[in-house]
Amino acid sequence: MPLTLEQTTVEALSLAEKERAQLAHVLIASLEQEEGDFTEEWDAEIARRVAEIDNGTAKGRPVADVLREIRARYR
Repeated sequence: MPLTLEQTTVEALSLAEKERAQLAHVLIASLEQEEGDFTEEWDAEIARRVAEIDNGTAKGRPVADVLREIRARYR
Protein backbone atom coordinates (compact mmCIF):
# COMPACT_ATOMS: atom_id res chain seq x y z
CA MET A 1 0.00 0.00 0.00
CA PRO A 2 1.49 3.41 -0.93
CA LEU A 3 2.49 5.82 1.81
CA THR A 4 0.26 8.80 2.50
CA LEU A 5 1.57 12.31 1.91
CA GLU A 6 1.96 12.79 5.67
CA GLN A 7 3.89 9.53 6.05
CA THR A 8 6.10 10.45 3.11
CA THR A 9 6.71 13.90 4.62
CA VAL A 10 7.68 12.40 7.97
CA GLU A 11 10.06 9.98 6.29
CA ALA A 12 11.57 12.68 4.06
CA LEU A 13 12.15 15.01 7.01
CA SER A 14 14.04 12.28 8.84
CA LEU A 15 16.68 12.18 6.08
CA ALA A 16 20.03 13.92 6.44
CA GLU A 17 20.18 17.47 5.11
CA LYS A 18 22.05 16.57 1.93
CA GLU A 19 19.67 13.69 1.24
CA ARG A 20 16.68 16.04 1.65
CA ALA A 21 18.30 18.43 -0.82
CA GLN A 22 18.76 15.59 -3.30
CA LEU A 23 15.16 14.49 -2.81
CA ALA A 24 13.96 18.06 -3.35
CA HIS A 25 15.90 18.16 -6.59
CA VAL A 26 14.37 14.89 -7.81
CA LEU A 27 10.85 16.02 -6.93
CA ILE A 28 11.24 19.41 -8.57
CA ALA A 29 12.75 17.82 -11.68
CA SER A 30 9.75 15.48 -11.88
CA LEU A 31 7.29 18.36 -12.21
CA GLU A 32 6.16 19.43 -15.63
CA GLN A 33 7.41 22.90 -16.33
CA GLU A 34 5.35 24.97 -18.69
CA GLU A 35 7.59 28.00 -18.85
CA GLY A 36 11.14 26.98 -19.56
CA ASP A 37 13.50 24.64 -17.81
CA PHE A 38 14.51 25.74 -14.34
CA THR A 39 16.64 22.70 -13.49
CA GLU A 40 19.89 24.67 -13.42
CA GLU A 41 18.33 27.38 -11.28
CA TRP A 42 17.00 24.84 -8.79
CA ASP A 43 20.35 23.04 -8.71
CA ALA A 44 22.01 26.35 -7.84
CA GLU A 45 19.38 27.14 -5.19
CA ILE A 46 19.72 23.72 -3.57
CA ALA A 47 23.51 23.98 -3.60
CA ARG A 48 23.30 27.47 -2.06
CA ARG A 49 21.03 26.27 0.74
CA VAL A 50 23.17 23.22 1.50
CA ALA A 51 26.27 25.46 1.57
CA GLU A 52 24.54 27.83 4.02
CA ILE A 53 23.82 24.94 6.34
CA ASP A 54 27.34 23.56 5.95
CA ASN A 55 29.03 26.90 6.68
CA GLY A 56 26.71 27.77 9.56
CA THR A 57 24.95 30.81 8.08
CA ALA A 58 21.66 28.89 8.13
CA LYS A 59 20.59 26.50 10.83
CA GLY A 60 18.47 23.40 10.59
CA ARG A 61 15.63 22.66 12.95
CA PRO A 62 14.86 19.45 14.80
CA VAL A 63 12.51 17.23 12.81
CA ALA A 64 10.23 16.83 15.84
CA ASP A 65 9.67 20.60 15.99
CA VAL A 66 8.92 20.85 12.27
CA LEU A 67 6.52 17.90 12.35
CA ARG A 68 4.71 19.32 15.38
CA GLU A 69 4.16 22.59 13.50
CA ILE A 70 2.98 20.78 10.35
CA ARG A 71 0.52 18.66 12.29
CA ALA A 72 -0.81 21.69 14.18
CA ARG A 73 -1.26 23.62 10.95
CA TYR A 74 -3.30 20.89 9.25
CA ARG A 75 -5.60 19.91 12.11
